[in-house]
Amino acid sequence: MTDNEPDLSGDWDLDPAHTRIGFSAKHAMVATVRGAFNEITGSLHVDFDDTTKSTAEIVLDVASIDSRNTQRDDHLRSADFFNAEKWPEIVFRSTRIEEVGENALVVSGDLTIRDVTKPITIPIEFTGVQTDAYGALRAGFEGTRRIDRREYGLEWNMALDSGGWLVSEKITLEFELSAIKRGTAPEQLA
Repeated sequence: MTDNEPDLSGDWDLDPAHTRIGFSAKHAMVATVRGAFNEITGSLHVDFDDTTKSTAEIVLDVASIDSRNTQRDDHLRSADFFNAEKWPEIVFRSTRIEEVGENALVVSGDLTIRDVTKPITIPIEFTGVQTDAYGALRAGFEGTRRIDRREYGLEWNMALDSGGWLVSEKITLEFELSAIKRGTAPEQLA
């Protein structure tokens, strides 16, 4: 790092207005349905001197699920899927963050959906850092990871007459993260 580059080490908070954590799944084996969680909180601790001390935590409000269809969203919130009333949050807590290449990270941690916690590894691309128009230092990250939803207790499905299933078992998780370094955002944005 040169003297002109910003110090990236420290604590960061996800900016929910510019962060999307979503998913995609096949519907009736022919169409892709996408959705996201509108209420997100999260924080990162970055330590470039010792990346093993870097951490990440993300919490999604299950009730904020939005797939652009009210009936489907209500079904996803129900006991058939997420059971938002009983388990209102999806939580990811990192256990290890590794730099594996230029702007490439592997984030390992525990993902809890419903009452099931499983280890997961997510490849993440660091997309850059910039001071925004308000003086806040922002960093961007993107990544995807496929999971089998049944491993997290999301087992509801319906067989199709022609064979196959209404909802795919494999779901792609989609991460588009914008984080603001603490202490760099004006008070009205913090």
